[in-house]
Amino acid sequence: MLFLPCAAGVEPLLAEEISPWLHALPLEITPERGGVRVAPATQERRAIDLSFDLTSELAATMVRAVFLLNLHSRLAQRVLWRVALGPYASEDQLYHLARSVQWDDWITPRNTLRVDVTARHSPLQSLNFAGLRIKDAVCDHLREQFGERPDVDTRHPDLSLQLHLDGDVAHLYVDTSGEALFKRGWREDKGEAPLKETLAAAMLAAAGWKGRAEDGPLLDPCCGSGTIAIEAAQIACGIAAGLQRRFAFERLRPFAAHLAVWQQFKQQARERVHAPAVRIYTGDVSFRMTDFATRNAERAGVLHAIEFKTADALQRPAPAEGGVLMFNPPYGERIDPKGTGHGGGERFAREDFVDQQGASDFFSRMASHWKRQYGGWTAWVLSPDMKLPSAMRLKESRRVVMFNGPIECRLFRFDLVSGSARAQQAPQVDADGS
Repeated sequence: MLFLPCAAGVEPLLAEEISPWLHALPLEITPERGGVRVAPATQERRAIDLSFDLTSELAATMVRAVFLLNLHSRLAQRVLWRVALGPYASEDQLYHLARSVQWDDWITPRNTLRVDVTARHSPLQSLNFAGLRIKDAVCDHLREQFGERPDVDTRHPDLSLQLHLDGDVAHLYVDTSGEALFKRGWREDKGEAPLKETLAAAMLAAAGWKGRAEDGPLLDPCCGSGTIAIEAAQIACGIAAGLQRRFAFERLRPFAAHLAVWQQFKQQARERVHAPAVRIYTGDVSFRMTDFATRNAERAGVLHAIEFKTADALQRPAPAEGGVLMFNPPYGERIDPKGTGHGGGERFAREDFVDQQGASDFFSRMASHWKRQYGGWTAWVLSPDMKLPSAMRLKESRRVVMFNGPIECRLFRFDLVSGSARAQQAPQVDADGS
């Protein structure tokens, strides 16, 4: 079984995203709390996982799914392959659960490993000790098979294991991704607290924006390091999310015999790249951030698809008659208008405005500007402030629950009508009823 963790609230979007890529495989996709489960269509749920032959046709199916999911998913945080599941009440039971896995099918003593542990309502006192017992089980198995054990590498291991402990059930996974999937391979220049690529992709997915001609152009007026615009441009150009990076599975034994298939999938992904059907616009009041974003777009292969402009979001005119505004509001000095002497400052944090009055004034002026210049556009604004619509004096038509790391946010939709603060329809509430 595979499990794809994602941010809370993104589970149905992730299930919808991966379904087309797995449609030819006999697999079932099931949204669950905190992620999506991908399992053989004939596999029954059971309390204890049973090992299966990693050279079997079933294993080959799972390997292909691992390839496709790591390559194409923009919303998943990782692709985890569950290798053991069972009840536990002590660290010794975790050790025996891990000993049930044939670790020599996965690595040799020349490889390195790391164990990470998460828990919810676990009775164990030390998660570090739980992870140590899993590591001991792997090392003991390989020592019995080869007469030596692998080393631990906490930074770039060949085999990264994820142990999750529920109240009385342990789930042990092999992380096939390695580095988290939001690391697309193109980002080098960034400001402080940049938006993760997976969250930017979730914002676009929630808005239903897929880069089609009927979706219209997209504008991020405060781009920061360019995450939203670059994600949108890659979607519009058909560029696979993982095409520019490496993955942990490339160093693991079950995948070695299938690497020709992996190369074939990557070549097919390259052949799907095409010219964009819509234009993407972005920029920032900070010259430095616009420059960062431009260099990131070049590395991401989408510089041709984005029009960059250093401009004050409170003054920038609409670049087209209609389209989508996708907005993760900046805080601090980057909200200051050009000409005040502050717009090019070194403050890039998004945690807090300099003061609440500055926040209220910025959003009020932004809403007024949108009503004057962006009639016919749809604006999507991500914010942890549940009172944002009141601050903007706009009525939202939809709000979607999203998490920016541990921070609970809402993605508000505003249907902009020229000269009016009123929405065209009553608000639609998603997920939490608030």
